[in-house]
Amino acid sequence: MSAPTENRTTVTEREARQVAEAARERDWHKPSFAKELFLGRFRLDLVHPHPMPAEESVRRGEEFLAKLRAFCEAEIDSARVEREARIPDEVVAGLKELGALGMKIDPKYGGLGLSQLYYNKALALVGSVSPAVGALLSAHQSIGVPQPLKMFGTEEQKEAFLPRCARTDISAFLLTEPDVGSDPARLATTAVPDGDEYVLDGVKLWTTNGVVADLLVVMARVPKSEGHKGGITAFVVEAGSEGITVEHRNAFMGLRGIENGVTRFHRVRVPAGHRIGPEGAGLKIALTTLNTGRLSLPAMCAGAGKWCLKIAREWSAEREQWGKPLALHEAVGAKISFIAATTFALEAVLDLSSQMADEDRNDIRIEAALAKLYGSEMAWRMADELVQIRGGRGYETAESLKARGERAVPAEQMLRDLRINRIFEGSTEIMHLLIAREAVDAHLSVAGDLIDPAKSLPEKAKAGAQAGVFYAKWLPRLVAGPGQLPSSYAEFRHGVDLSTHLRYVERTSRRLARATFYGMSRWQGRMETKQGFLGRIVDVGAELFAMSAACVRAERLRTRDEHGREAYQLADAFCRQARLRVEELFGRLWSNTDDLDRKVVKGVLGGAYTWLEEGIVDPSEEGPWIADATPGPSTHENARRPYGG
Repeated sequence: MSAPTENRTTVTEREARQVAEAARERDWHKPSFAKELFLGRFRLDLVHPHPMPAEESVRRGEEFLAKLRAFCEAEIDSARVEREARIPDEVVAGLKELGALGMKIDPKYGGLGLSQLYYNKALALVGSVSPAVGALLSAHQSIGVPQPLKMFGTEEQKEAFLPRCARTDISAFLLTEPDVGSDPARLATTAVPDGDEYVLDGVKLWTTNGVVADLLVVMARVPKSEGHKGGITAFVVEAGSEGITVEHRNAFMGLRGIENGVTRFHRVRVPAGHRIGPEGAGLKIALTTLNTGRLSLPAMCAGAGKWCLKIAREWSAEREQWGKPLALHEAVGAKISFIAATTFALEAVLDLSSQMADEDRNDIRIEAALAKLYGSEMAWRMADELVQIRGGRGYETAESLKARGERAVPAEQMLRDLRINRIFEGSTEIMHLLIAREAVDAHLSVAGDLIDPAKSLPEKAKAGAQAGVFYAKWLPRLVAGPGQLPSSYAEFRHGVDLSTHLRYVERTSRRLARATFYGMSRWQGRMETKQGFLGRIVDVGAELFAMSAACVRAERLRTRDEHGREAYQLADAFCRQARLRVEELFGRLWSNTDDLDRKVVKGVLGGAYTWLEEGIVDPSEEGPWIADATPGPSTHENARRPYGG
């Protein structure tokens, strides 16, 4: 048996929560459609009429998309990327020449200055031909050096690094460690002040782009000392600095072309001028960057949905079974309808969130998180349904299909490639908790001290009085609303009646808020441990947001005479499907196996069911569950491989 890692950082659950809470953006200076939705207030006016991009933004965006499409069709060989598990150097060189590295960077720093809307359209396009190339561009711009510098960097830092990121240099974001995932309170990498520099020591895991990067955003803990506030801090680091070793290039079930590795820092000296923001602001910078950075994943998920729909349509029309096309069999037709309707909704959520990000009138931290959560889950389901529609051909590789004379459709690859999106940039489980924390923020703001065991009786009494005032005003508003009036939202009646779905969203929003309040009343301080309940609350909110976006998008397309009738049909189908899922989720709020599951888990961990594991052979090889990350010099050959280097 392997020895445990000795340098593992230990923190209490309360300490971990305090670190996460301190990094939250607590204030709400702008309205939020999704926040209001969770509070039982359906603010359709915040998203309808659908916000529209400026004409100049559209012109520049469409011009770039045309160039990018031509490049993708002529230069990106998806089968080669999959076969060789590498993105060819010439592809990356072509993307640099095209300006694709600087899509979101201001033109004054050499970038294209595309809007969030067109940046996401570009990622959907690239990701459809090669998800690995999409991941390369997304990691570089959405969470790599450009975005945090854009939001928090000094002018000197922007002038020094953004021109490089726009045209020549690949960047990566390094937060995760071998024993640290979504609980950054245990971050072990250190940055010790030494004069005008910091000295970095530690190991980072799953560094997307890390193997090929020229510049890194590194999160490290600065020890508190005289003149130094300390805390988790962000730095821009030259990837070729002395003491940096890429010890391993990781391999995965999907996205075989991504350059993701393990990076060790040993006495790496970083100028203090490369620190982003003040000491201790690193986690807040990371989370704020992700507020819009998360939209890159649903962009590629929407693109995947479009591809799944195209293949499902073409194949099920071609393939005959029992005397008629496959699509006309109800069991298959239901899957195709789900793919079509959900693809429409995913694009609606993506476009609405992106345009809201561009306008900057609303706070979209919850909307972006919902888009990531919903997009990653639904895209995986759509790809799974496509594999089922294709049958044995869906499970067969594109290379094998081609070798025996059939069309090389990489359905199984799409399923493998999409699976990581449910883990990337916040797993589904973490997203549930993150969104739930924001969704119940209003409750905790007025009643947090009431359920905090660390607060004194006088503090709890004061919190009780504040809560009484808030709920006396809030609860009566959850009884009735426009959703009960048949005449509400009449502007959404055009052949197909979408107003009924918006009335449902309004009523269900109030129902969701009541359920959240009942949960708070029932469990009080234990509410945060009810992850099953909170996850279902968030999933209901995600469905309601998607329904709203779908209806608003359908009306926008109708008014612009862009497939309006068909858009209304798709929105209607999606909303009817979503309503079934919502009702099931509500049923499971109070009728579930959560308590029994906890008992079973205790039995599993206690060894009560080890007899159930008998009769198998475990093919896993011996080794530690978590690799040793003790600081020190590397004993590995450097696997760093810059493109063109």
